[in-house]
Amino acid sequence: MSSPKNVALVVGAHGIAGLNLIEHLEALGGWEVIGLSRRGGEGRAGVRFIPVDLLDAADSREKLSGLTQVTHIFYAAYQDRPTPAELVAPNVAMLVNVVNAVEPVARNLQHINLMQGYKVYGAHLGPFKTPARETDAHHMPPEFNVEQQDFLEQRQQGKAWTWSALRPSVVVGYAMGTPMNAGLAISVYASMSKELGLPLRFPGPPAAYDILMDVTDARLLAHAMLWAATSPKAANQAFNINNGDQFRWSELWPKIARMFDLEVAPPLPMSLVDVMADKAPLWDRMVAKHGLAPTPYTDINPWRHAQGVFSLNFDFLADPSKARRHGFPGHIETETMFREVFEDYRHRKVIP
Repeated sequence: MSSPKNVALVVGAHGIAGLNLIEHLEALGGWEVIGLSRRGGEGRAGVRFIPVDLLDAADSREKLSGLTQVTHIFYAAYQDRPTPAELVAPNVAMLVNVVNAVEPVARNLQHINLMQGYKVYGAHLGPFKTPARETDAHHMPPEFNVEQQDFLEQRQQGKAWTWSALRPSVVVGYAMGTPMNAGLAISVYASMSKELGLPLRFPGPPAAYDILMDVTDARLLAHAMLWAATSPKAANQAFNINNGDQFRWSELWPKIARMFDLEVAPPLPMSLVDVMADKAPLWDRMVAKHGLAPTPYTDINPWRHAQGVFSLNFDFLADPSKARRHGFPGHIETETMFREVFEDYRHRKVIP
C-alpha cells in the first residue's frame, strides 16, 4: 500500500513566506498544495488556490470544510492594524477560523506550523534583549503572536497532530503585492537611483546605519517551515530562524551598491513612503524602456515596512542555535542572499 499523500494547506499563499514555501514544495515534488488568500489565484499542476475571507467564520467553514485530505497546515497570514491591541482580534480570529474549519475534518492532520517573528520579543516596541532566545520571557500584552501560540498549544492537548512556531527576522526574498518585503524595496529603490543617475543613499538615520542585525532568506525560511512540520524533534516548540550571520548596514550597503553598479553617498534620512509616492510615472517609463514585466506600481508597495527596517536604531537579532541543535542545518551568508535575491528579481524582469 502507498503511504498517504502529503497535502499542504498554505494560509497566506501570496505573502513572502507562503509564496516561497509553495515554490519550495513544488520543486520537491510529492506534495499537493492548497493556497488560501483573499484574492485566490490561478492554479497549476499540484497547486490550487481558494479565495476565502478568513475573518469571516462562516465563509471559512463553507470554503474549507471539504479539505479532508490536508496533512499539514502552514499558517502565514497577517492582517495589519495601527496598534498592537488592534492586531490581536483579527489575527487570532483568522487562525481560529482556519483550525475550526479544517481540524475536525482533516483526519490525517499531522502538523500546524505558525509563522511568528521578533515581535514575540518586543522588537516592534523598542530596544529588546539581544540576541533574543526562545526561552526569553514574554513582554506585557497585547501581543497577537503569543495569543496565537497559546491557542495552538491549548487546542493540541490530547491530539495526534503537533504544532511549531517559527520566528524569522526581516524576511528577504521574492514576492509581489505584499507590503512586507525589504528585498523588493531595495531592488526598486536602487534601480530607480540608477535610472535617475543618483548614488545609493541609505535612507535611514545615521544611528540605524551602524546597528547590528540579522535577516532571514525567504527560501531558507521555506526549508525551515518544512523541517519544523516534518521533524519529530521540532514538535510543539518555537524556533528562531535567520541566516545565521549578522551585519551592519554601514558594511553591507556599499556592497549592495556595487551589485547595482552604483556609487555610495552618505546616509540621508528620508520617508520612503513620501519620496516613493510620486514614482509611478518613473516606474512606468522604466518598465517600457527596459522591457520589464508589466507590473503596476500599485504592486510595488513595501515602503512603509522598509522605512521601519531602515529606521531601527537598536540591535535587532536573535540566536538561531536552538534550531541547529534540533537538526535544522540551513544557513546562508547574507551578502550572498542579497545578490541572489536581486538576480532573481532581474531574472523575473521585475527590475532591469
